[in-house]
Amino acid sequence: MPKKVFEGMTGAYAAMFTPYDAKGRVDEETVARIMDYGYANGLAGFYLTGTTGEWWLLSVEERMQVYRAAAKANRGRGTLIAHVGANRTDESVALARCAADAGIDWVSSITPQLYRNSFDAAMYHYRTIASATDLPFMVYSMGAALVPGRDIRLFDIPNVKGMKYTGRDYYAAQCLKRRVDGVKETVWFAGCDEQLLCGLVLGNVFSGGIGTTYNIIPGHFAKICALAAKGRFREAAKLQDEANRVVELMIESDNWSYRKAMMKFVGIDCGWFRKPFEPLTARQYAAYARRFAALGVAKEGQAAVRSKRPGEDA
Repeated sequence: MPKKVFEGMTGAYAAMFTPYDAKGRVDEETVARIMDYGYANGLAGFYLTGTTGEWWLLSVEERMQVYRAAAKANRGRGTLIAHVGANRTDESVALARCAADAGIDWVSSITPQLYRNSFDAAMYHYRTIASATDLPFMVYSMGAALVPGRDIRLFDIPNVKGMKYTGRDYYAAQCLKRRVDGVKETVWFAGCDEQLLCGLVLGNVFSGGIGTTYNIIPGHFAKICALAAKGRFREAAKLQDEANRVVELMIESDNWSYRKAMMKFVGIDCGWFRKPFEPLTARQYAAYARRFAALGVAKEGQAAVRSKRPGEDA
């Protein structure tokens, strides 16, 4: 039986790193390890081959490989969302169809990134992708201003059932969500890791969050979502503060390989980000690991230890 559209669509989702083996190939075994770690610490699912997942550095075939590997490893434990955005809409269509065939639950896409960046171009892009499968579609809004009176049109597309909003204008998000609520049921996720709790405090806008740091310290973000759902915001704020120390260190460098260095520290080696990002030397990694450890938020090798699920002691 196919999963109901909104079943399980609350809580924390990791925007999964795409892991590579020593030869730079997609590492399916490590895809499964990332998922095991995340689910053991309360994640509700994973967002595949998004910005964190290096979609612009992967081939279409590699992205399809990630979808199939994640679907195989998932075993019904959570919801999988495949980001299928590409510079060519026909590639997005092929990716969406592969995701549907693999057993992925949702598809999602960023707006066109080259040549045409108008709203009409986004509508054409989204309508074409959404019509390629029967899967629910999640708009991925990143870096562009929300305009509620205009953006309500996105939800005229029948398959559009949600939004991943990686922005900080929560007032605009709330205004748009209010308009959408009068038309259809949808689910929204906050995409700025450092402001997850800010979004959840709105109460009726975001059902959870999707982010990079969720791979590294999944228990923090799962617990923030669980506590916020109970109105225990002061307790959630303490965890958000700890998570933000990790975020601050993570984004310090423009070299995104440092983000994967954090995963290596917690016990899951994902390789480095692909070129043009530089791999870290042993000395760079060791120095960074010491700084990460000094935060006191994560322990070295903790991915091998199963932590309590959020709510067990909440």
